[in-house]
Amino acid sequence: MAPLAHATSLPGYPGASLRADAARNVAQIRSAAIAAFHGRGLGTPLEEIATAAGVSKATIYNRFGGRQGLIDAVIGELVATEMYAIMDRAGRVADPWQSIAGYVTDRRDLQFREPAFTDALLMTYPESRHLVALAEAATAATTDLMQRGHDAGVIRRDFTAGDLYYADIANGLALRELARPTRADYDRRTRFFLDSLHQAVAHTPAG
Repeated sequence: MAPLAHATSLPGYPGASLRADAARNVAQIRSAAIAAFHGRGLGTPLEEIATAAGVSKATIYNRFGGRQGLIDAVIGELVATEMYAIMDRAGRVADPWQSIAGYVTDRRDLQFREPAFTDALLMTYPESRHLVALAEAATAATTDLMQRGHDAGVIRRDFTAGDLYYADIANGLALRELARPTRADYDRRTRFFLDSLHQAVAHTPAG
């Protein structure tokens, strides 16, 4: 899988040609949005972001056009840049199983740290062009990795890219709705999940 060229597709800084005070507002809104979305996901009320930024909600609409524009302006810092790096890194690993294992582990690590990852998976805001582009790239990368694994016989035949998607959705909703697990427990469950996918492990009789 070739490295994904994405840097130019990520949202740029929208205040480059603004007056100093307007540019300062934009920077404050971006900073407040990143902090809020990082803590609670992309559905955090805009009123809270505006208050944290020291501006009115109307200013967010004036500068970003509303939630969709604000998401596009910050999703790179939150999820997209790291997710593209995860896909690129997996594509560079020659061993099919190690590529898949690293990809799944890295996705789940990002999901543990970043609630917005689950919003991106769910396509909660389908009008965000950067979320759509990220979803399409992730689907293509996952499909390619699964095919490599099947061709090499290292991943169980009945496991698909769609299965990984639904497993990540279930994992994300559990993180959101249930008591947060310790990192040690979370990583242990990730290893269990990987063992269930590995062809050699999945068909090894219990001793």
